[in-house]
Amino acid sequence: MASFVPSDMVSTNHNNGGVLVVAINNKEEKEQQQQIMSEEKEEEEEKKIDYSQRAQWLRAGVMGATDGLVSVASLMMGVGAVRTDAKAMLLAGFAGSVAGGCSMAIGEFVSVYTQYEVEVAQIKNKTICEDVQMVKKALPNPLQAALASASCYCLGAVPPLVGAAFIRDYRTRIMVVLAVATLSLFVFGWIGSVLGNTPMLRSCARLLLGGWMAMAITFALTKLFAFTGLQF
Repeated sequence: MASFVPSDMVSTNHNNGGVLVVAINNKEEKEQQQQIMSEEKEEEEEKKIDYSQRAQWLRAGVMGATDGLVSVASLMMGVGAVRTDAKAMLLAGFAGSVAGGCSMAIGEFVSVYTQYEVEVAQIKNKTICEDVQMVKKALPNPLQAALASASCYCLGAVPPLVGAAFIRDYRTRIMVVLAVATLSLFVFGWIGSVLGNTPMLRSCARLLLGGWMAMAITFALTKLFAFTGLQF
């Protein structure tokens, strides 16, 4: 004998089942959305650049390239203030690039290694042994800084040397060295701003003003020695 079930109870059961299915689907959609958002966040974190880590070699590289350019260009300008032959300027520039590159490498290595030892000693006093090795990886690398500084110094010395190598006229040679140094300073400032995520105009302006001052002072003081009657 068939049992009688009221129609309103059947519809109610169907309605409850539909609500349950919708709730389950909504829950699954939320979980999927959360998972997608979590994956996207992880991808964004991986794409982010750690500028603090990059600063370890960026500082040494930009400083080395700038020093090489300004030092060699200023040295060549100073020699050019009292000697008109290209050989003297090129010889002074080449000697300055080799000596400066070696000096930058040694100075950077000693300086960064001293900083490294001091920071490691401080870390050991504040953290447990398991954390020391992990934290060491974030500290400056002395060898990396020395290589970056020396190689970039020699690289920065190339533009003024190449610019003066093929110019015979004295005045034209001086102007070419100044123009090449100015352009190179602007390029180095732009590269440093891109790699370090700093304002481009401010970075370029600092390098240009500093480079011009160094070349002007070196040229003027060397010219002053020539006026005193010293023989070169």
